[in-house]
Parts: sequence; C-alpha cells; structure tokens
Amino acid sequence: MSPGELTILAVAVCAATALQGSIGFGAGLVAAPVIALIAPELLPALVVMLACLVTMLVTFRERAHLDLRGAAWALAGRIPGSVVGAWLAVAMSSAALSWLVAVSVLVGVGSAFLGWRPAPTRPALIAAGGLSGIMGTATSIGGAPMAIVWQGQPPARLRGTMSAFFLVGSLVSVGLLALAGTVTAEILSAFLWLAPVVLLGFGISRWLNRFLDAGRLRLVALLAAGGGAGLLIIRLLAGG
Repeated sequence: MSPGELTILAVAVCAATALQGSIGFGAGLVAAPVIALIAPELLPALVVMLACLVTMLVTFRERAHLDLRGAAWALAGRIPGSVVGAWLAVAMSSAALSWLVAVSVLVGVGSAFLGWRPAPTRPALIAAGGLSGIMGTATSIGGAPMAIVWQGQPPARLRGTMSAFFLVGSLVSVGLLALAGTVTAEILSAFLWLAPVVLLGFGISRWLNRFLDAGRLRLVALLAAGGGAGLLIIRLLAGG
C-alpha cells in the first residue's frame, strides 16, 4: 500500500473505533468498506481483530453497566452463528452474501425507523446473536442485528453490553478464521500497525460520549447501521 492509502486506512480505523466506543458497535460498518476498496485481501480478519481490541477497552470502561444475562443469551446465538459465518466465508460467493447482509440490515433499520422496537427477549437475543455471528464472521459487519434488538437501552449499558458481547464473539470469530486459514502474516502486520490508531479512536470516543443521550444514541446507531449497508451496496454496484 502507498503512504496515501495507509493514511486513508488509518483515518477510517480511527473513525470506526471512535464510533464503536461511543455507540457500542460500528467498527465494521465504517472500516470494512474502506478496507475493501484499498486492500480487500485483509478482510474480514483484520476488522474482526481490531474489534477485539476496541471492545476489550470499552468493556473495561463500562464494566459497571453490563447486562451480563442479556449478553450471555446473545452469545448463545453468536457462537454457532460464527461457525456458519466461517463456513460461508470460504464456501459462498462474497457478492451474494454481501447482498443478503445489506438487504437484511436495511430492512431491519427501516422497520426500526417506522417504529419497530423488538423487545430484548431470550428468543430475540439468540436470533440476533446468531445473525450477528454469521454476518460478523463472514463479512466483518455484524453490529446491526444487536443494535436493533438493544435499541432504547441507556447509553452506558448499550455500549458496555454490546462491547462484552462483541469481545467474546470476535475472539471466537478470529479463532475460526485462523482455523480456516484466512489470518495471514500480512493481516497480523496490519493489525500491529493499526493498534495505536485504535487507542486514539478510543480516546476520541470518551469525548463523544458527553453528547449522546439515549435518543441520540439510538438515532446514531440506526444511521450507522443503515449507512454501512448503503456503503456495502455502493461497493457491490461498483463491482467491488
């Protein structure tokens, strides 16, 4: 990659980390489309590995506000979903899977804007966790299902609970991707280079959190989910 491409990548990762630290998800929504344009060979493993780092930081910061029971039920779906996602990353056309992901996210976000607020019941959490595992492992964009089912939660609880969920889920995804042979030396090198950028974005998120009440948090989360799906569709239409 050229210095210009590295700079663009660093800016995207910094913004993605700041978003993740503020709303509890979003790293893949922002970073994945940019990485796909610059260095698609780094996907999905690089974004999932970076997510492990930022979710660990956010989980520790918001540890007093975690909904451990809710996160546990979501993980009950996430882990088998991750196995399916790892298989799809190898076996299924990336374009077909990306279209499925983008359309699913837009339908969910559109329903939420029209007033759909699914209660975070056990079946809903397990289903959202499973879909998140499939999407997150196969495409590195897995936050939208959890944002939809957990919308309306207090900001600190949303950030902490989603981060705890994604920390465990991302670790599982990285392990499965490594077993599938998709974590290369190039990806490990890029992760080490971008780790300081993640720390910078995490610091920025602490400042952003001062301006996000529950209503703004829900709006930003849904817009981020829809924006990520929109960027994915643009990339697909462009032949990426």
